[in-house]
Amino acid sequence: MELGSVGKRHKTTRKKTVRAGSKVICVDDRVPTEIILFYNHLPIKDKVYVVRGMGVGVGLNGQEGEVVVYLEGLKNPCSTTPPHPERGFHADRFREIEPPAEVEAEELAEAHA
Repeated sequence: MELGSVGKRHKTTRKKTVRAGSKVICVDDRVPTEIILFYNHLPIKDKVYVVRGMGVGVGLNGQEGEVVVYLEGLKNPCSTTPPHPERGFHADRFREIEPPAEVEAEELAEAHA
């Protein structure tokens, strides 16, 4: 055990998860030029959005399995790869700033239990 860690308490915080209905802020709007051609609308850094849905998408490397979000007000074309989902944005590009209303109510009830 390190001497510097004796007697210290580590505060545990729950990582805020991006989910459908979350109010989020874009923290990364950098997109490779060749990818821009596949989108009608792109998120803007520091702008607030509401997540209208989530799915599994294809990453910039062409591999499936990336968690993507779909944002209210930004509707993009569908992928040419079956099953042809809408092109979304990698969830890590966003940070939740407000949970969906039903989650917020559950957390408030848990805190008062």
